[in-house]
Amino acid sequence: MNTNLQVNPIPNPASIPPSSPRRRALSAFLLLALSASSFAATALTVPGTAVAQEPSGATTSVPPISWGACPAAEPPDPDPSPRAQCATVKVPLDWSKPQGPKIGIFVARYRATDPARRIGVLMSNPGGPGTPGADDALYADDPVSGYSPGMLRRFDMIGFDPRGIGRSGSAVCDETITESIPARPRDAAEFERLRTLNGRLADSCLQRTGPLAAHMDTESVARDMDAIRAALGESRISFIGHSYGTSLGERYARLFPGRLRALALDSAMDPDRPDAERYLTDAGVTVDDTLNRLAAWCEKDPSCALNGKDLIAVTDELFARADAGTLREPGPNGPTRTKVDADRLADFLTFAVGKGGREETVKQLAALYTGKGEVQWIPKVTVIASRLVLCRDYDFRIRDYAEYRAILKRAAKAAPHVRYSSQALDIILGCQGWTMLPKPRPTQAEGPLPPVLVVNATHDLATPLPGARRMARSFPKATLFTMDVVGHWLYRRGGTQEAMRVIDAYLTDPKG
Repeated sequence: MNTNLQVNPIPNPASIPPSSPRRRALSAFLLLALSASSFAATALTVPGTAVAQEPSGATTSVPPISWGACPAAEPPDPDPSPRAQCATVKVPLDWSKPQGPKIGIFVARYRATDPARRIGVLMSNPGGPGTPGADDALYADDPVSGYSPGMLRRFDMIGFDPRGIGRSGSAVCDETITESIPARPRDAAEFERLRTLNGRLADSCLQRTGPLAAHMDTESVARDMDAIRAALGESRISFIGHSYGTSLGERYARLFPGRLRALALDSAMDPDRPDAERYLTDAGVTVDDTLNRLAAWCEKDPSCALNGKDLIAVTDELFARADAGTLREPGPNGPTRTKVDADRLADFLTFAVGKGGREETVKQLAALYTGKGEVQWIPKVTVIASRLVLCRDYDFRIRDYAEYRAILKRAAKAAPHVRYSSQALDIILGCQGWTMLPKPRPTQAEGPLPPVLVVNATHDLATPLPGARRMARSFPKATLFTMDVVGHWLYRRGGTQEAMRVIDAYLTDPKG
């Protein structure tokens, strides 16, 4: 199923009301990470065991979950739904050493409201990496960001905070080191300094967090998911993952194919472990295409602040002025003395084109062009927990500064009007010099896989459409559903509610 539906653009995530308890922090790719509150839940052991599989193919016993009351929320968030229950599941810190030290995974459940028609368990992950996930169950019935009543009737909703995140033992690193790391290395010396400081940051995570910092990769979390399944006493689960959560779903399918009833992947990451160049190129081309889409709207709509001008030519001129050192921040009465370089302009375009409303985005481009007005610069946010995952999952290592410059040059050729995606480049540079090396992708285990549903926006700057296509191709039977929108995370009310209906219909399909 390939559908191109013309709908309103996805609203800026920042526009979701702060009072919404599950303001779904779409992912670290969007640089909106939830704060990791340190709630403690009691792990209660009762007689009897369930079984989860280890890397060797052996089994480890997991005590059945004993549910209890959920901890109260920290203000200003509301308390969880009264239907929610909470517990902790103990899992091996290192899955290759199942009898070694254990860690606790915080799990929440929202029980099906129609037990007679209950299908089973729907486990979820809201993305990140670095985002707690238990809120998916704690606030499953939230009218703004929760699930539809039909889903709540049919499933026990299961959310969990991934290892090292939130209430599952927050990883701690020396974040002061990030203040000295060059954001965009301009010569070989700065590139080496970036790698050295990234290495010190990684080492600080190990020193302050302990060995858990080296075991926060996606494979380990997928094995935790199977331990949760076993503790629930379920033979199979359904799973919905958003953004980075799609990597967890894909990895679970590789490790435990026979234990999946259904797999819905919303805003899918590339499962093929792309190198730095392909990752940067796919993202940059998406930003460039989205700018062209914006230009086409501006040409037709008189309300556009640059109507009557070629928006692409305006952007090219802004980059030329930035390269020449003559582009300045706009002010209320004209240009200020503060220079805007090409990297800062690329940052602005990545976030404004991908997340901002089109009228406001062009208004700010016009301010840069004329020198009069205001630009809302997006501050840099470092989500270190994401590096503890992504730098183990992907091999983004670049040999030296010369190779780095060559990659940037080729990426800019593929995306000539924006040069690169700032989000993608931040992730790639964050992994240079990381001392915890990439972990091999596990082989596909034998077993039947259900038909899979992959859903993606045509213009998704965080998880570009080429990666979603590769995700769909990675399964024997998969459907790719697309919506012709700019944005990320389609399972939501509003402009992309059609995707929500498609996902709900797939997950509740009686043939599943």
